[in-house]
Amino acid sequence: MSSHAVGTSNGGSGDAAAGGAARRNTRMPKYSKFTQQELPACKPILTPKWVVSVFLIVGVIFVPIGVVSLLAARDVVEIIDRYDEACVPVNMTENKLAYIQNETISKECIRNLTVTKYMKQPIFVYYELDNFYQNHRRYVKSRNDAQLRDASKANQTSACEPEKTTANGQPIVPCGLIAWSLFNDTYNFTRGNENLTVDKKDISWKSDREHKFGKDVYPSNFQNGALKGGATLNPKIPLSEQEDLIVWMRTAALPTFRKLYGRLYFDLKENDTITVRLNNNYNTYSFGGKKKLVLSTATWLGGKNDFLGFAYLIVGGLCIFLAFAFTLLYFVKPRKLGDHNYLSWNRR
Repeated sequence: MSSHAVGTSNGGSGDAAAGGAARRNTRMPKYSKFTQQELPACKPILTPKWVVSVFLIVGVIFVPIGVVSLLAARDVVEIIDRYDEACVPVNMTENKLAYIQNETISKECIRNLTVTKYMKQPIFVYYELDNFYQNHRRYVKSRNDAQLRDASKANQTSACEPEKTTANGQPIVPCGLIAWSLFNDTYNFTRGNENLTVDKKDISWKSDREHKFGKDVYPSNFQNGALKGGATLNPKIPLSEQEDLIVWMRTAALPTFRKLYGRLYFDLKENDTITVRLNNNYNTYSFGGKKKLVLSTATWLGGKNDFLGFAYLIVGGLCIFLAFAFTLLYFVKPRKLGDHNYLSWNRR
């Protein structure tokens, strides 16, 4: 009897403890406006007048911006010259790959460009490549940023395959496919007997020069293999001053892209003839790519790009159209605000 009573007593106290814990867990939280969702809030009511006004304001703002952007883009003067096919000798047009790979054949080429409209300095010189996928995953990853920044990490060539070391195991600086495929066509400009010098200073991003490429990092064992991918680098100049390399190492997102080669600080008049003496060294024939030389001016909005202007015009025009459409609908078929007859359970 005593043992049974003790067991019953213990069981009762256990149930009571469990019930107390449950009550403590289900206790109401301390009152606050945050937990009760009573914080001040803006809850606009989308009335027809408010919606039409917003669409109309957006349209009135966007359309003039689009017009101004298009006018600014139209003020940009560009000269584009595709030279990859024109610079191939007539007797080798059927075998362009053999032409570019044969080092005994001169790659020098002369092109004459006519200025169609007055071009005010500075004139930006770009090279444009087509069908070149710099955004390929293996290509983008083939570099070592620590090696580019710090001379003490020259041996760090991880992720640089297949251009990480020489045949005898010496590290390549800079390593990787991006640096190995550095663009190596060159351009020299003349106007009559006047030499137009290309200014190649500050063509790269300042942040790249100061933070991504070290001032104490110098090229070593670069392009020393049997197969050269592109330009060579001066081993006596640090990477932070090799601006052609810095520009090239900022990979493009699309297969057709332009990269800045330099600037011309000369005004070009209409009908001026510019003679370009170029070296057609870069191999785009193996993958069916194209090469173009671009001379371009700039406005306050940048280079020639109609996309921004058309985007503003399309969005603005669509907003104005919707504003008039909603206004017409409101007058043709008006609807009282907060009418309960439009609730689904009242329509039946």
